[in-house]
Amino acid sequence: MASLLITAAFATSLISPGGLDVAAGTHAMPVSGDCSAAAAQVVAQTGGELLSAQPRGDTCVVTVLVPGKGNARPRKVTVRVPI
Repeated sequence: MASLLITAAFATSLISPGGLDVAAGTHAMPVSGDCSAAAAQVVAQTGGELLSAQPRGDTCVVTVLVPGKGNARPRKVTVRVPI
């Protein structure tokens, strides 16, 4: 399962324009398809570990655990992705 998610994340990052500014707080980026594609894109762009991906109306709410820098603790980041 993990290797499939890594492959999907890599493939999505190749076709995804722009980037994701994790430090900005609230994030939104367009993704066509279901929440698995949105989750793969967020994981690829943040370098985090997927915690959850849930559809909510016309968006996917994706939560990832992003590694901290240096000795900092990892942080949980939630991204709303329009679908």
